[in-house]
Amino acid sequence: MRAIPASLDREIVAAIGARLQDVAGTHDVRIAWAIESGSRAWGFPSPDSDYDCRFLYVRRPEAYLSLWKTRDVIETPLDRIFDVNGWDLAKAVRLIAKGNAAAIEWLRSPIVYDGDEGFRDRLLALAGEVVERELIGRHYLHVARQQLKLANGSGSLKRFFYVLRPAAALRWLGDHPDAVIPPMDLPTLLDDSEVGDGIRRATRQLIDLKAVTREMGNGRPPRILADFATAEVERAAHFDDGAAGQHESVARARAVADAWFRAELERQHA
Repeated sequence: MRAIPASLDREIVAAIGARLQDVAGTHDVRIAWAIESGSRAWGFPSPDSDYDCRFLYVRRPEAYLSLWKTRDVIETPLDRIFDVNGWDLAKAVRLIAKGNAAAIEWLRSPIVYDGDEGFRDRLLALAGEVVERELIGRHYLHVARQQLKLANGSGSLKRFFYVLRPAAALRWLGDHPDAVIPPMDLPTLLDDSEVGDGIRRATRQLIDLKAVTREMGNGRPPRILADFATAEVERAAHFDDGAAGQHESVARARAVADAWFRAELERQHA
């Protein structure tokens, strides 16, 4: 599977592909999923945004049986253009079972450099089976609160996007009470939620400004968006009151994740 929008620089995309091939050969791993994260995948890039490629990789079965454990992260050199690193599948599955929203977001990215769609769907199905909705809500609530404090202290319009996206994820969860995993990008979160046209319009205007401005500078975000973010954080406070993570649910999630991982390892090396 591959989904590369025309807005991405083709030479940089090719260079990312070369890095991924080098990782696979150098570390003797199979890269099962490689996507773009960060502002480009979240729907609000700047002209000078770097490329945040994230990937999931699988080692040979015997590597998981070794007494001498290796790192479960592979990193490539970081510079002003490239931020390319990935997680071992075992690490990703453990984090998903714990309700880590970042690991799940990688499976929902609209920008895919390379990957097996079946693998993605199987891992999403696992997430849907074991992840506690309350843990996902708590993740976005804590991120929104933290970023709200940072944004208020910095006065940066650019930073406000890091408040707006988790706030929109909280609203999406509120409007989809039977769902667990929100979309990744900000426009889709708002389009799929019951928010007013004024919020969507103000968001689009701010995104358009960021898309053509290398440095947005300081200033107050539009009042309608600041009020929206504050209200959603307050409305989602109940995610801090849940009993998610009880022993029984944790034990079940671990058992299901163990079985899934063993089956997937066999599939990857069949």
